[in-house]
This record gives sequence, C-alpha cells and structure tokens, in this order.
Amino acid sequence: MSMQDPISDAITRIRNAQTARKASVRVRASNLIGNILNVLRAEGFVSDFTKVEIAKNCFQFEVVLKYFEGAGVIERIERVSKPSIRSYTSAAEAPSYFDGLGVSILTTPKGVMSDKEARRQNVGGEILCQVV
Repeated sequence: MSMQDPISDAITRIRNAQTARKASVRVRASNLIGNILNVLRAEGFVSDFTKVEIAKNCFQFEVVLKYFEGAGVIERIERVSKPSIRSYTSAAEAPSYFDGLGVSILTTPKGVMSDKEARRQNVGGEILCQVV
C-alpha cells in the first residue's frame, strides 16, 4: 500500500496515541517529519523523539508524548495544507491560534518553523498543520 501523505499519517498517529494515552508512538522517518517534530519539541507539545532503525535502511521516529495532570498536552492537531488543497500565507498573515497558545507549523524557504518564528524572520510559506 502506498502512502499519499506521510505528514497526515504522522499527525494522525500522534493524535490517536495521545487519545489512547500511550507513552510513545512510532511514525515514519523523513527529513520533513523530523523538522516538524523539532518544532513540536521546541514548543513543548512532545517530550522528545529519537530515530530508530527497524530494518536495514528503514527508519522510524519514536515520539515520546507529553502529558500534564493526566491529560495530553496536545488538545488538537490537524493538517491544514493537503496535497489536493495547498494553503499558503505571508509573514504578516501567519495564523495564530488561541491567542498564541496554539501553533501553526509552516514550511518556508528558511526551513520548517512555527508561526511565531516566521513572523520574527518575516518569511511566509505553506501552513502544514496547527497544534493546540
């Protein structure tokens, strides 16, 4: 079975594992997903992640989920820009969720970053997902 959208798959696996109160979850490894996980770790939504080799030259990320008082830190995570419908924004119009408590993750010419960092560097790009 071929996977059309590995970013959506990773987001769905994280969402489902958090709902099931799992300690960790494995997602496919790629440079883009690793950069998204770096932003999630920097913003405090996941504890950590490591790259694990499951077979010869086949890797996955082991994502350690974060909980606070028994509830998942990630209340909602969803894909914004999809392969069929891309969503782009400028630096000035980068969306902010829940008055800055949520984060939009953008891919820009300067790399994958949060909406706050994109505004600070004055660069726009494609909105990959939003996390609250």
